[in-house]
Amino acid sequence: MPSLSLRINLDPEGRIGPGKVELLEKIASFGSISAAARAMQMSYKHAWDLLEEMNTTFGKPLISAQTGGKHGGGAQLTALGRCVVERFRAIERAAMNAARSHLKALQDEIALS
Repeated sequence: MPSLSLRINLDPEGRIGPGKVELLEKIASFGSISAAARAMQMSYKHAWDLLEEMNTTFGKPLISAQTGGKHGGGAQLTALGRCVVERFRAIERAAMNAARSHLKALQDEIALS
């Protein structure tokens, strides 16, 4: 079955797509920006740049980060971060449901060739 990849262009210039949402999900899972970046095979700097871009787009932080030290650091999603992930995944599911028969028809055309 073919898949559908979704990117949402937000006003005025923000974008959110599967990569940024996966980064947020991995931060939620690992409790760490650096661990999330490693899991996605990206640099910490690139992960941080993506987070800053999302924070700018939404006007508020999507994560709450604590710096390291004696007890170590960590990161977690803010309520807004959780909301962004949930809404993106809901939109993604709705788009997939709406497109399923069309995607199958496209795949069937390949099989007929």
